[in-house]
Amino acid sequence: MGVLFSGSQAEFAVIAEDWLRSVRDIAARGVFVGGPPVASFEQRFAAYLGSRAAVGVGNGTDALFLALKALDVGPGDEVITAANTFIATVEAIHHTGARPVLVDCDPDHFLIDEEQTMAAASPRTKAVIPVHLYGQMVDLQRLLPWAESRGIAVVEDSAQAAGAFHRGRAAGSQGALGCFSFYPDKNLGALGDGGAIAVNTEALLPVLRKLRNHGGEVRYEHELPGFNSRLDPIQASALALKMNYLDEWSKHRRAVARMYEAELARVGDLMLPAHRGDESHAFHLYVVRTDASARDSLRRQLQKKGILTAVQYPVPVHLTPAFSHLGYEAGSFPNAERLAAEIVSLPMHIAMDEAAVAQVAGEMLAFLGPVRV
Repeated sequence: MGVLFSGSQAEFAVIAEDWLRSVRDIAARGVFVGGPPVASFEQRFAAYLGSRAAVGVGNGTDALFLALKALDVGPGDEVITAANTFIATVEAIHHTGARPVLVDCDPDHFLIDEEQTMAAASPRTKAVIPVHLYGQMVDLQRLLPWAESRGIAVVEDSAQAAGAFHRGRAAGSQGALGCFSFYPDKNLGALGDGGAIAVNTEALLPVLRKLRNHGGEVRYEHELPGFNSRLDPIQASALALKMNYLDEWSKHRRAVARMYEAELARVGDLMLPAHRGDESHAFHLYVVRTDASARDSLRRQLQKKGILTAVQYPVPVHLTPAFSHLGYEAGSFPNAERLAAEIVSLPMHIAMDEAAVAQVAGEMLAFLGPVRV
């Protein structure tokens, strides 16, 4: 039997009956944009995060872009983020007209390098986007007061971190704004695209509600140039149902991570992900490292055995053709570049169990061999 990479089908099976009932209700009411399902989900999600409010949008990329627009980020400004993020983070900066300023990551946790972030700031820095990568939260204890003292907004890229908490604070609840993706394979995933912005600075709430809806909260009243990026009520209803299970599913993901740690401890030439051992990692992904020369062969061998893996992300942003104009060269961010050649994302989802983890670990042991004593 194969081991799937994502468990979105298993999640759908849990909510299917209730979700189909909600879709019929939406159809009967005839309100296919906005309406009670979206407002209800926004209120519930904000309460879960401990944020002042949440604004549902079309997808996670729009969440980042609209967050920056609400902060009046534009031409002449700079926004700092990590070189080893998904390209959407940098696209959002670029499309405001601001310049993305990239920094390297920590080689152990893969998270944005705090010291380099502070060193990269200039008088033009308008915002910083720390990325809670693979589901693990960046420790913002130093970064937040540093940014506040300089008038720099912190926008949390929490696309992969729904369900993570650090020092009692949820991912997305600490910066001025927190941005979430509800892409189907996320820890809190819709049945299509979706996103949300957690609003922790109250003055930004009406601005965001207008920006997502052609510049106004009332139809045909356009107070500013806006966009069309609204969370669909059919997706909101699915998300509301999945929220009933989010903490349970996060707990299961952490349990699977512990299983991996136990099983993979005997595999040679393998580095396991570093984490704090608490709820600050939601394990959207379980990412290991092996020698770059063996990585792709390992993935092919696992695929032959029915085990699907992935690489998030094979090319750091600064080495993509899309952002070659930023002027960074190979070697600019050595940690991000080395990780891109070594990382492998193993199957991690709610349908994983001890047998599946043992199967993955057994095949990796057969290929990489045991730890050398």
